[in-house]
Amino acid sequence: MIWGSILGVLPFTLALPYVDLFWTGLLTFVIGMTLASASSAIVVYAFDLVPGKIGTMAGLFFGLSFGLGGVGAAALGKLADATSIDFVYQVCAFLPLIGLLTIFLPDIGRTPRPAAAAVPGGKPALEARS
Repeated sequence: MIWGSILGVLPFTLALPYVDLFWTGLLTFVIGMTLASASSAIVVYAFDLVPGKIGTMAGLFFGLSFGLGGVGAAALGKLADATSIDFVYQVCAFLPLIGLLTIFLPDIGRTPRPAAAAVPGGKPALEARS
């Protein structure tokens, strides 16, 4: 899901600097929805990396993402003042490539849990022991 979100927006962001206003709005909507579709999977992945620290990981994830978003907006504004808005559009088209760094994230190796096996008598195995 995370990889689909990252690679799914890349063609749209690369096309964004070269389209008119109508297509900019449409592409921005598609990019936003695609990126938002993976946010819950990213949070669950963070929970799996640090089990037992749900509040810490949720606070860190949302605090860091909103904080970095604010810093990034200010940096892009400064860059637009120094160069042009067209240059910033072209820089932003390549920002999803940073997401390719997710290749370095650890594999949590989650295997699906088997369903509770039934024992003779119709009770699940866990209830049969008690």
